[in-house]
Amino acid sequence: MKLTTVAVATASTLVLSGCNMAPDVEQIQQPVPARYAVQSEQGNVTDLQWQQFFSDEKLQQLITQTLENNKDIKLAALNVQQVRALYQIEDSALYPAIDFNASGTRQRLPADMSSTGNAQISESYSATVGLTSYELDLWGKIRNQSEQALQQLYASEQSRNSVQISLISELVTAWLNYAADKKLLTLANETLSSQQASLELTNKMYALGAASKLTLAQIESTVATAKVDIANYQRLLQRDKNALDLLVGKTVNAELLPDKNIDEVLNLPSVPVGMPSELLTQRPDIRAAEHNLIAANANIGVARAAFFPSISLTANAGTASSELANLFDSGSGSWRFMPAINLPIFNMGRTQANLEVAETQQQVALTSYEQTIQQAFKEVSDALADRQGYQQQLAALEDLYNSNKVSFDLSEARFQKGADSYLQVLDSQRSWYSAGQQLIVGKHAYLASQISLYKAVGGGWQPSSPAD
Repeated sequence: MKLTTVAVATASTLVLSGCNMAPDVEQIQQPVPARYAVQSEQGNVTDLQWQQFFSDEKLQQLITQTLENNKDIKLAALNVQQVRALYQIEDSALYPAIDFNASGTRQRLPADMSSTGNAQISESYSATVGLTSYELDLWGKIRNQSEQALQQLYASEQSRNSVQISLISELVTAWLNYAADKKLLTLANETLSSQQASLELTNKMYALGAASKLTLAQIESTVATAKVDIANYQRLLQRDKNALDLLVGKTVNAELLPDKNIDEVLNLPSVPVGMPSELLTQRPDIRAAEHNLIAANANIGVARAAFFPSISLTANAGTASSELANLFDSGSGSWRFMPAINLPIFNMGRTQANLEVAETQQQVALTSYEQTIQQAFKEVSDALADRQGYQQQLAALEDLYNSNKVSFDLSEARFQKGADSYLQVLDSQRSWYSAGQQLIVGKHAYLASQISLYKAVGGGWQPSSPAD
């Protein structure tokens, strides 16, 4: 009796635990340097949610609307929902499916087909509960199929987070583009007003013979240049608005557009970059690639299990009777047990080919994982270099703008005293106008590099609270 009990327990353990044919996931050496070339702030970007990084209230409202209405984020969420359902399908195969089936048959046999030579009416009724073709997971095939589907679900969730990061970055960049183009348009309008006033004065002086034709033509040229710039920036503003409408998923209200100077539009905090190794947990695309690698690893276990025999069980128990009234009477019980075993012998190398495909897919997933890490390191390094370079460039642009402003004021004062011609004033004004444009573009580039760095280190997907 004890030996029987031990045998049953051993068999049950084998059925429930089985073997796992999937290879162990090996530790992968990070294919990037231990530190960034440019000095960076230490910390964890997961502690800096987008609501804290982008503190402007109007921009926060736009980001919230974008996460609610944008079609890309909706498609990503629907993909997660689909993959979650697929995982539930695969995971359900680990457990037997219990079905209830009730049936009844009433049949008339003609006299020439009856054994008695008389027409007969036969009846049969049954009600059974059982399972059909439940496969015992002896080699881990079903568990690996479930694990593969689970890892694909995790990867789809991380891919959705990547979409959110890119979406927020694109929206803020488009919003910043609108603010920069609006400032450039304001500068062009101010320059045009000043040049038109100078043109009117010069026309009067030319009529009196106090100004040359060359001076008049030079002023007319600067007026025309300002008009060209105005038309260009008006066009760019409309395109910026169209980009915002597309990203948000609906028409953006005018009150949510930036109305401040570009210096005040975004007051961004410092980005905690940390170490390259921290990208493995901060970047959703790296985490998605890691889950895809684990899924490919589990798929090898599925392919290996195909070399071994599979056992499936079909069993039911219930009651049967030739009369409906006697269906549940004593003695009407019935049962059926049908185990089946399938042993692969010869299939023209298909099983081996499937294993080779699974192993190749695992190598593809491994290479993709390493490539994703290298790409992430490059993006962070580029963003750090851009931020440092634009910061230094911005200081030089401010000096250039201030020096050109002083030059313009001095040349205008010398012209009023008759020490210089008006051509000198025009040259100084054009240089000042160009320096103003460069300064606005430089500020835009510096802020854009901050946004790119925040995106590159994996910021922007974290929920605002644990309940989100």
